[in-house]
Amino acid sequence: MSNCVSKSADIPLVAITAGEPAGIGPDLCVMLASHDLPARIVVVADRHLLQARARLLGAPVSCVEFDARAAPAAARGRLVVVHVPLAASVTPGRLDPANSQYVLRTLELAARGCLDGTFDALTTAPVHKGVINDAGYPFTGHTEFLAERTGAPHVVMMLAGGGLRVALVTTHLPLKDVARHITRERLETTLRTLRHDLVLRFDLAHPRIAVAGLNPHAGESGHLGREEIEVIIPVLEALRNEGFDLVGPLPADTLFNPERLRGTDCVLAMYHDQGLPVLKYVSFGAGVNVTLGLPMIRTSVDHGTALDLAGTGAANPGSLIEAVGCAAELAGRQAARKRRAAIASR
Repeated sequence: MSNCVSKSADIPLVAITAGEPAGIGPDLCVMLASHDLPARIVVVADRHLLQARARLLGAPVSCVEFDARAAPAAARGRLVVVHVPLAASVTPGRLDPANSQYVLRTLELAARGCLDGTFDALTTAPVHKGVINDAGYPFTGHTEFLAERTGAPHVVMMLAGGGLRVALVTTHLPLKDVARHITRERLETTLRTLRHDLVLRFDLAHPRIAVAGLNPHAGESGHLGREEIEVIIPVLEALRNEGFDLVGPLPADTLFNPERLRGTDCVLAMYHDQGLPVLKYVSFGAGVNVTLGLPMIRTSVDHGTALDLAGTGAANPGSLIEAVGCAAELAGRQAARKRRAAIASR
């Protein structure tokens, strides 16, 4: 492979938001300049921040302004940037609520560019939800933010890595609130969205989905909770009658047994810490977060801001590289579908 990403317009153009400026997001974006990628990339961030972080890392990286009319490829040592000015100067590892609006602005610009066709996909570096909320902006995560900004009626958070795909019925909720959010309507809509995107975006003609129960032992026939009997089982039975290939509800403590997962395309967990610890155990640093149900392609890393590593050069860009690769693959499939549809309509 050459030391330059191809300039061909057939190569997907992926926007990357650099995330929390005091975290490792800018470091990872700088590191991408020394890697060959299956996409042309455009970093949406403050260019001075990227240049400052490059100096800290000892990386000879220059930034050039993105021009949608030319969309230049990023050569080794060069990043193409949509410049978004910071509100305040940044010290690696030190959060500042003053820059929270900057973080949200990068996301808004990148999402808008995906919706208007400027970019083929979006990949996001990690943000710090706490400091954004400290600044007065209600923010529960990228998934929910992008759903609101794009008008998506229902989105599903799915992580992939280590040979697994794990999707979630609920995302960033306190554990005490999870059970009341597991409703028939929410579960059905989640399963419909999940199956739709596994077919459409991942080219799985008949995806098999293993569904976890909510309670220990999947409720133990109602003795450990009735959510399985009253909510989960009726939804699964109704969707099976429509042709969905669903297994469950299964006890979460044995669901991830390799034998049980053989032939399974995705696991649906009821809440964040039911499914993601297993996936991150087998793939941390190389996992990819994919948001399903959006009118655009969005992928992300499987880790947080790692404030203690910012500016040290110790951060690992593996997950961001995987996320860009996944975004490029999904964008390539989308482009191929459009070409086939165009040919068929002639």
